[in-house]
Amino acid sequence: MTAEPTTRVIAADANAIGQAAHTLSAGGLVAFPTETVYGLGADATNATAIARLYAAKGRPDFNPLIAHVTDIETARTLAVFNSEAEKVAATFWPGPLTLVLRKTLMCPVAELATAGLDTIAVRVPNHPVARDILRALGGPIAAPSANRSGHVSPTTAAHVLADLRGRIELIVDGGPTSVGVESTIVACLDGRALLLRPGGLPRTELERVLGGALADAPEMRIDAEADAPIAPGMLASHYAPKAKLQLDARRVNAGEALLAFGPKLPPGAERAARVLNLSQRGDLVEAAANLFSHLRALDMPGVAKIAVMPVPHDGLGEAINDRLARAAAPRESAAHERDE
Repeated sequence: MTAEPTTRVIAADANAIGQAAHTLSAGGLVAFPTETVYGLGADATNATAIARLYAAKGRPDFNPLIAHVTDIETARTLAVFNSEAEKVAATFWPGPLTLVLRKTLMCPVAELATAGLDTIAVRVPNHPVARDILRALGGPIAAPSANRSGHVSPTTAAHVLADLRGRIELIVDGGPTSVGVESTIVACLDGRALLLRPGGLPRTELERVLGGALADAPEMRIDAEADAPIAPGMLASHYAPKAKLQLDARRVNAGEALLAFGPKLPPGAERAARVLNLSQRGDLVEAAANLFSHLRALDMPGVAKIAVMPVPHDGLGEAINDRLARAAAPRESAAHERDE
């Protein structure tokens, strides 16, 4: 396991922007101001950095994260825009609006950041520091609010330091945020716009541009912490492989695939159709980073069952086991979620 980082706080200037981009590109965590609240940033394409972000926040779940980008052209490389999304993005970006859209086929954002879903939450922030860091990095930044899970969202660098000292590398101090509440989240899926979370952009402004009432989404539970655009824990299953999962497997039968954890494989592993190890050294951060991609890779034609070795429940293990349990849920729940 890596040692806890020393958290530095630096005033926002050209040097700070460069340091922030360098830290992010190296897999580090950087808190920075947006117009809404301070965000805790990680390179959205780096699954290990995303796993570290979850650990730093102490999140009980792998909730999907918002990918921040510089402009709508970049957003279109991550997400598929329908006519409603194009309208509101053209009007309100940059600004306190997050859109939940279908991912593009070549979306580079790590699956851990989208919780294994086929949707992605994207936003173009309207804060000079956030925009400068995004430009300097040259890629999307996953950035939930920069606080411990369950705590109040931070609007100053001091708030961030109080919550995350010793858990992240860098805090860029750009002064108090101007909006002070999280972004409004709208899903533009399947031909209808739905309000998932009220926030810094009033509903009335969105309705004016859309030309009609904006529907609520009662079937989607919104995370009370308010930095998860869609909290898919409402359903019994998240990403569900076609193959059945055998959790806490102590042995592997012929023809099964094996999702391993740790240096020692169970009896029968030599007969497995394929073996992928979440972390040979038993590192839960590495295991979290590999979870969704390994599940997809093992879900191969001809494999009816994936044997999953036990994973400890401490730290990120709690969230890993939660996602594995959801992936092992009955197929009717899984099919319902994939159709959403």
